[in-house]
Amino acid sequence: MPTLTVRNVSEKVARALKSLAEKNQRSMEQEIRDILEEYAGDRMSALRQIEESWKRQLRRPKAAEVDRWKRAGRE
Repeated sequence: MPTLTVRNVSEKVARALKSLAEKNQRSMEQEIRDILEEYAGDRMSALRQIEESWKRQLRRPKAAEVDRWKRAGRE
């Protein structure tokens, strides 16, 4: 299994991770692993859903349409 090393994490983030780990009764290392697994897993699932949705569309959206959707989502 690969090993990741993360340097230069702010004290604020380190304290938050430590607090979450304590709250969930696990090590900080396990807490970070779970956060990464959840984020990466959710992201991959969302990307698969988007790809499947695009396959069912009769045409690809134009760039201007995508820009309008993004603006609408930010409002």
